[in-house]
Amino acid sequence: MLRLEGISLGFDGFTLAVDLDLPKGGRLAVLGASGGGKTTLLSVIAGFLMSDRGRIWIDGVDVTEAPVPDRPLSILFQEGNLFPHLTAFDNVALGLRPDLRLDEEARTRVDETLLQVGLAGVSTRKPGDLSGGQRSRVALARMLLRNQPLALLDEPFAALDPGLRAEMMALVADLCDATGLTLVMVSHDLRDAERLCDALILMQDGRIVTHGTMADLMANPPDTLKHWL
Repeated sequence: MLRLEGISLGFDGFTLAVDLDLPKGGRLAVLGASGGGKTTLLSVIAGFLMSDRGRIWIDGVDVTEAPVPDRPLSILFQEGNLFPHLTAFDNVALGLRPDLRLDEEARTRVDETLLQVGLAGVSTRKPGDLSGGQRSRVALARMLLRNQPLALLDEPFAALDPGLRAEMMALVADLCDATGLTLVMVSHDLRDAERLCDALILMQDGRIVTHGTMADLMANPPDTLKHWL
């Protein structure tokens, strides 16, 4: 579903060099220390950065040269990227129409998505009137409403307390099960990755130094992963 073949990107003394295959419905955790290349990898997949060499396929389509809006994916950032002057409903609706000109069918889809993430009662509230967990759910609902086959998560729940973070991970896992969404999640926390993902790569200095299924790596962790346990 997601394939990176011979991807290479160099800048400011740093080089990203990655080959990767992720099947449809797979959930991949990208672990590593700061500066190891995790966010750079997401940026290349999303199209914010263009690789010097290599090819990228998403859902069978070569998107190597495609601009960001033309790639079949959604991104969930740590800060959520919510607009403070818009209600939760409108922030979610941006996933359908940036101009917010919704017909009745579109409005129903937004309501259904808010219900799906447990926000049916707060649609008229603005981000400043929501809890951290509720704001995370609004951002998640907008991502779901875009209905793209690939989701990129850049530590979207890192600022939440441990209990709420675990709750959000469980919600994302349930939504992935229900929709067949393919997911790539950057994390600094192996336990978070274990809650949600079925595969793991560990990045160091722009390269993948560990790659395998979550079950195998947790059952018999290599030396490169023991620091994270």
